[in-house]
Amino acid sequence: MDLPTITAAPGTPACAPPTRGDEGWVLTRHADVTAALTDPRCVVPPAGPPGPVGSLAWLRATVSRFSPPRRHAGRRAIAVAALDALDPRDLTVAAARRTDEILDRSASRVPPLLRRAPSTTGGVNRGPFLAPGVEVMGEVARCVPLVVLGERLGLADPAAAAPAVTAVAAAYHPGAAPTALARADRAVATLVAMSPPAPPEVTANRIGLLVQAADATAGLIGAAVRHGLAAPAALATAALLAEVLRLDPPVRATRRIATAALELDGRTIRAGEPLLLRFDAANRDPAARPEPDRFVADRPGAALTFGAGVRGCPGSVHALALAAGVVDVLRRRCAPADTPVRYAPHPTLRVPTRLEVTLR
Repeated sequence: MDLPTITAAPGTPACAPPTRGDEGWVLTRHADVTAALTDPRCVVPPAGPPGPVGSLAWLRATVSRFSPPRRHAGRRAIAVAALDALDPRDLTVAAARRTDEILDRSASRVPPLLRRAPSTTGGVNRGPFLAPGVEVMGEVARCVPLVVLGERLGLADPAAAAPAVTAVAAAYHPGAAPTALARADRAVATLVAMSPPAPPEVTANRIGLLVQAADATAGLIGAAVRHGLAAPAALATAALLAEVLRLDPPVRATRRIATAALELDGRTIRAGEPLLLRFDAANRDPAARPEPDRFVADRPGAALTFGAGVRGCPGSVHALALAAGVVDVLRRRCAPADTPVRYAPHPTLRVPTRLEVTLR
């Protein structure tokens, strides 16, 4: 099979021993990143002070994602219980069905006599024939997984919840602009109002599942479409997603803080020093992956992109199931468009802002 070639994204560092930069230590090797992910002395940076129920500050202070070790296990258990009630196969089928519906609507916008045929055949002009175009990121990658997941988590209006979740995701991590924070505050209140009755901590962690799925799943779908539409049909979508997750991860890095001194490759990291764990580099570490830059279907070992240890992503199976449903349909019904792919600037995420394809 002629498998995809996926070069490292701009800014991906080479694998090297831990280095200290202006914002703390940067870890790029697979062993070092894994060590930091699984060492209890390396903790997630705090979310900041809590706020009133229904605010962004309340959400960030209550979800397992930002919880301190003493609160993390109990809050994670809430998310795991919600996910355990969902069948990944059902998620795949529902995501595929919604994606088909979107493509059907896109096709219907072009009159049948103007579809699919080339504009010239054998040098004879056949007229202004059109291939219906689809912008993948907005209506498909960012909406379908959230609507499907929101339905199954019991939200009153899953379609309206999707843009609210996107607004929260845009301000979820520290450093967001004041306007984004204000939008996120309103969006959290909207999501709480849509949620089924439950204790606030339960509501927060169920909303947290949606927020965690927003950018990461959209980015995975976008990367799989970008690299996989031209791949052979014999390449299983699960194998495509696994290598895209490794070679062009939607989450390029994550952060930790050392709570006590520790040693990594002979370097002493002092208590209080921040760590930046580069998944994009570690996933291509030749010490952990033979021929690390080559696409290998069914390669042994999972990418680090979903994390590891007690804070590894609890919804990795569900995220892959949702992405598979969307990508399966796009691979079957769409072809690449000759348009540039643009990415949103972000220190740790890699998510296309616009990705166009054409219907076959």
